[in-house]
Amino acid sequence: MRLPPKVAQGVADGSVTLAFRRWARPDVRVGSEFRSSAGVVRVTSVDVVDEHAITPDDARAAGFPDADALRRRLRPVDEAARPGAGEPVVYRVGLTWAGEDPRIALRESADLTADDVADIDRRLERLDRASSHGPWTMQTLDLVRRRPHTRAPDLAAEVGRERDPFKIDVRKLKGLGLTQSFDVGYDLSPRGRAYLAATTRVVPEPGSD
Repeated sequence: MRLPPKVAQGVADGSVTLAFRRWARPDVRVGSEFRSSAGVVRVTSVDVVDEHAITPDDARAAGFPDADALRRRLRPVDEAARPGAGEPVVYRVGLTWAGEDPRIALRESADLTADDVADIDRRLERLDRASSHGPWTMQTLDLVRRRPHTRAPDLAAEVGRERDPFKIDVRKLKGLGLTQSFDVGYDLSPRGRAYLAATTRVVPEPGSD
């Protein structure tokens, strides 16, 4: 479930406690958590509602000025509706802030022990072994280091890859706390820089195969 940054910030500061979605079946369940731009969000309730019964208080709790504005946002077919899943209905989803994104603390953790470096080595090696396009982790870390804040399509083109699979791989590195995303492109995190300085794995020279 995706939240716009303004709504996610509202959940973090307590001003937003609801979301409304038109789904063929719910994308979330009570107790599930997901990451947003403002941290981790927990789902507290999931209920089917009549969109015409949405109250002004409901709308304000979802970050809208009034119920009509909210209903206009509930398009007939929500992006999450799936073919063959049934007739989309409106769901009222309760939300609460569950804390900071743990990846933020991880990426700022740059005081790596030898065991930390060895563990990251093993994780990257597993990603390389599982790849259908060959070892990519050190090449990608080096590329992000050399070209911070560069558009993903440009980075992908430099290594002869399609944009979307490349972005998926960078997200895997982000999950390990080694990279961070910006409005344009990426950069190594403090943890990523510390790892490259400490690891004995070979970082390819720019332009090398």
